[in-house]
Amino acid sequence: MTSPAPLAIIAALMPECEALVAAMAAGDGAERVHLGRRDYHVGHLWGRPCVVTLARIGKVAAATTVTALIHRFGVERVVFTGVAGGLGDGVRVGDVVVADHLVQHDLDATPLFPRYEVPLLGLARFPADPALSGALADAAAAFLTHDLAELPAGTRATFGLDRPALHRGLVVSGDRFIAGAAAAAALRADLPEALAAEMEGAAVAQVCHEYGIPCGVLRIVSDSADDKAHIDFPAFLREVASFYTYGIVRRLLEAA
Repeated sequence: MTSPAPLAIIAALMPECEALVAAMAAGDGAERVHLGRRDYHVGHLWGRPCVVTLARIGKVAAATTVTALIHRFGVERVVFTGVAGGLGDGVRVGDVVVADHLVQHDLDATPLFPRYEVPLLGLARFPADPALSGALADAAAAFLTHDLAELPAGTRATFGLDRPALHRGLVVSGDRFIAGAAAAAALRADLPEALAAEMEGAAVAQVCHEYGIPCGVLRIVSDSADDKAHIDFPAFLREVASFYTYGIVRRLLEAA
């Protein structure tokens, strides 16, 4: 009988995935494959075959990693998880955004092609897989309802995690960290539907589109993508983002 193809779980920063790597290593048969300056952790999480890896930051790094996951590890689905800056009205620190579509906000090949459109593909907005995105949204909703209370009250107070919400919609990606009011306002003006800004998701979605692999993008809002961005970003990664990622992925896989 053929073993089921694994699910890929990718993050850009180590605190976003290290708890998953540790959980995999605690099981039987886990292995680490070093390829292209990345470590791919192969094994099982909650009974499901998975490959967990650190893509590093930016669109090229993400695209390289996804391509390797498809060719070398034969993954059947891809989930990218990590933090993002909030853009949409009502999107606050601690909220979760599940992408329905993704755009590269810094791609501009005009006048040869329309702004944001990937040359020769004829697409500007790449869809996330509806079924996988729905499963991620269900897992995130259950996590926020049932698991968030396990985060220490002091941590929740420090980061203002007051009734975090789940959002679904447009996520925008670019090779630029958005941390100024002017840059955030420009993105809101150009892409008013955008809920969150990050640096990898649209590249992942493009590669998955080209290979016919379902993908989902899950983002934890760490700041407001402007001058009010939270000053203790490393602490948010360690204390909040890692907890969210572990808990949501666990619920995703347990429900599969």
